[in-house]
Amino acid sequence: MISRPWALAVLAALLGFGLAYWRVIEKLVYDWGHDDNYSHGFFIVPLALYFAWERRGAVRATPARPSALGLLAIAGSLAVLVVGTLGAELFLTRVSIVGMAIGLTLFVGGWAHLRILAFPIAFLLLMIPLPAIVFNEIAFPLQLLASRCGEWALQALSIPVLREGNVIVLANTTLEVAEACSGIRSLVSLLTLGIVLGYFSDERGWTRVAIAACTVPVAIAANGIRVAGTGVAAAYVGPDAATGFLHTFSGWLMFVLAFGLLLAVQQLIFRFFPVPVGPRSEVAP
Repeated sequence: MISRPWALAVLAALLGFGLAYWRVIEKLVYDWGHDDNYSHGFFIVPLALYFAWERRGAVRATPARPSALGLLAIAGSLAVLVVGTLGAELFLTRVSIVGMAIGLTLFVGGWAHLRILAFPIAFLLLMIPLPAIVFNEIAFPLQLLASRCGEWALQALSIPVLREGNVIVLANTTLEVAEACSGIRSLVSLLTLGIVLGYFSDERGWTRVAIAACTVPVAIAANGIRVAGTGVAAAYVGPDAATGFLHTFSGWLMFVLAFGLLLAVQQLIFRFFPVPVGPRSEVAP
């Protein structure tokens, strides 16, 4: 049974959070709906709430020892919110949401509650779009890598090809590996899936990290195959094979392939390092 003072403290914290961040949340939800790179953001908050709900027994069983350092974290998060708002820096305003969640948890429940809820709070970081400068630093090398994969595949099939940066020149058409084809969209989504898959399939921390880490090479390999296949199709079928429905369908197909590869990696890990038999603990590490 939750005590009345504790419930009132949580209610007051949620009310204050809503008043301070409703504009930030509104813009964040808008970006989820209009930026395909972060459409997975709609699933992050419900999943984080579920992860927190799983820990409700541990939270109830752990005595609340509010820490004054929580107020310092709250004040720091509000300062970041103000700086981000004045400087029109969306990333700062959004990161301050996570800082506020940390501060509120620490102030209401203390360090023990923060340790229990650390994973659900950290998981919220996946809902925040990267700053443009960081996004571009990641996307452009991926574009070049994908274009190289296409070039290698075409050369292996003895198809005349010339690559200039992220542009692949064929005899009958020119293909540009645009930012949307860099693979960063599938990388971000697959990373989220990898974290969730690892969480539900195994309680061991190192296997969860390993599964999540494997999403990076898997996503890069799948996108390289997609670009190579698009180049081959454009060379043999024609330029129309690189646009429209076929291009969109190949993206979905490669994502399914990437997830299948991730499942294969997971099973390979479990084959050599079997999951210990026993009941699932309420609080995952």
